[in-house]
Amino acid sequence: MACAQTPPPQEKKERDLRIEKIDKTAPPTTIPAVGPKPVVIPRSYAVIVGVSRYQKLPEDKQLLYAERDAQAIYTALISPEGGNFKVENVHLLTNDKATLAALKREIDGWLPSVAKEGDRVLIYFAGHGFLSDGKGYLAPHDFDLNKVATTGYPMDELGSVIGSKINATYKILLTDACHSGAIAPDEVESLNKTLVNLNKSLFSLTASRARERSFESPDLKGGHGVFTYYVVQGMEGAADTSGDGVVSADELAEYVHTQVREYTSGQQNPTSDKANYDPEMLLAYVPSNAKPAEAPAPKFGTLIFESNMDGVEVFVDGNTIGVLSKGKPVSVPGLAPGEHTVKGVKMGYEPDGPRQEMVYPGQESTVSIKITIARRRNKAAEDLLDNGLRYYQKGYEQNYKKAAELFQKAFAADLANSKAAYYLARTYNALFDEDKAQEYFKKAIEIDPDYLEARANYGGMLLDVGATDESIRQLNTVLQRDPDHAQALTMLAQAYRSKELFPQAIDASRKAIKLSPKNAEPHLWLADSLRFTSKYTDAIPEYDQYLQLSDFNSKLAGQLNYYVLGSLIGLGKKKRAAEQDIWKEFRNIAYFGKCECEQKLTRLDAAIADCQTALTYDPKDPFAHFTLAVAFMTQAKKSGSVAELSPALNHFQQMLAINPDLDQASLARKNVTAIQEFFRRP
Repeated sequence: MACAQTPPPQEKKERDLRIEKIDKTAPPTTIPAVGPKPVVIPRSYAVIVGVSRYQKLPEDKQLLYAERDAQAIYTALISPEGGNFKVENVHLLTNDKATLAALKREIDGWLPSVAKEGDRVLIYFAGHGFLSDGKGYLAPHDFDLNKVATTGYPMDELGSVIGSKINATYKILLTDACHSGAIAPDEVESLNKTLVNLNKSLFSLTASRARERSFESPDLKGGHGVFTYYVVQGMEGAADTSGDGVVSADELAEYVHTQVREYTSGQQNPTSDKANYDPEMLLAYVPSNAKPAEAPAPKFGTLIFESNMDGVEVFVDGNTIGVLSKGKPVSVPGLAPGEHTVKGVKMGYEPDGPRQEMVYPGQESTVSIKITIARRRNKAAEDLLDNGLRYYQKGYEQNYKKAAELFQKAFAADLANSKAAYYLARTYNALFDEDKAQEYFKKAIEIDPDYLEARANYGGMLLDVGATDESIRQLNTVLQRDPDHAQALTMLAQAYRSKELFPQAIDASRKAIKLSPKNAEPHLWLADSLRFTSKYTDAIPEYDQYLQLSDFNSKLAGQLNYYVLGSLIGLGKKKRAAEQDIWKEFRNIAYFGKCECEQKLTRLDAAIADCQTALTYDPKDPFAHFTLAVAFMTQAKKSGSVAELSPALNHFQQMLAINPDLDQASLARKNVTAIQEFFRRP
């Protein structure tokens, strides 16, 4: 990532029946627009790379914010108020996942295999860039300074892939390749020219021009590269100077160039070549920006925020700019002139705002956030909340209904009680009233925007109702604030598993397990993702871990709350009016998973036992019936015994009675016919 370790002088430094079906050949999306023409969002694919920690570089060559930058680009791309990319079409590689082999697999292999004429492809890289014998290289995680040509990703290879192998119509390359004095100025010039001139049909925006370093700053939303910060701001709507909701290539290039130059006092100048791309190329669509109004003034201004307390989160126009610490101002440049709504919040205190602050073109204005009034405890509301929690923790539908009544009264008594709103949301979610659940999750977050448990569980509810992309975006937001949030990682693992993004699900599961090894659920999603990637031997111990850690009886399961069981929101919404139903479903998933693994490994006795156990938790599971039938039939063929044919026939028939339309139904019917014909023989 184009960055320097020191600042400029001014010190700005997703089990089978629950798998989500993904149409990877879906056509472009047409969205009605405010203007005379509809907005067409091309089918889009992206590879995002961010390397902060290098395996073989010395400490002074390690970077601070490249991984954060990649995460920010990822969030902007999958946002419906941004890039509008499908989650499954954005592959994110950071740190040890961003090896040379991984870059070649994703850029040289995956992108050319999926992108077609009319599509949009974006490649983003944040990390080091180096030059060797006149050739430019991007540095993956396993880059070796002593073996540049064999451990770096060659720029000419990137150019060849983009130019001749990727058949997309719209091609975008964003490079924040940090020099930081690692190479000489004349080499920097050659590398930047290589980046800009990779391919004439490409919109290539690079972090800096010849003989310049690029900077990163801890003051930009908790730390970002200056270039990437403004790319994200621009794609989220700040670059839309025409006010039509579309961020074009020309608009982004102009916005990023202007803002980075101003922020660094001219020391860093992003570059692009207008002759090489369609200036109207759509990079992002921000519907909330689209309005039939005059274009805003082209000159931007800056607000500088300071706080009288640590841990104060500040919002500008409803978007967080980060968490402030006392005595450490944070600047928010690139704001359109005029009034902006600002608000400072800290849990346990009354907020400062919302209030209006004026931004003047070309000027910096300081805004002081003062958090002074402790939120007073409303005893009546707290008593109602405590009584509601007693019913909530008992589980079962009738208790949830009583809890909802009490939580509603508590919230009415104190409209600033975020905990009452939060438990109202969770209770309505348990009662299948997702509309009210969403309403109160939003209220809880509005009252206390730094209420990470509310944000995480809101992400879980979105997962529960099938809004998987938005769930991933919300959970990713939580993890940007708290990378060690085990609950968010667990639900993110389930979300990735549902999207068939199994490597990502495995990674998130393992992180959650490391943070909370006694939490059963991440072991389940890890096991399932390993099973889906044919790693049956590795999956079985993880299923066993889940089963051991969740080994309590059904009655107790109905009494436990979400935290004891783990993150139980985000299940698939079919069976939940008490937690014991969730416990049964999870046990069914685990035993079925073990059954299929054992069957694939031809350990048929174990497979039969596991599928039989799975059916004790869900007698209507068609896949368990089918897999159990196959195991019995295989055992009959191997042993030459006919004893197993009767149970095989029985389970094939039960599977067909439950769901005759599954893909496996055709094979089940053939086996039923074959077994029946065998029994009719003299």
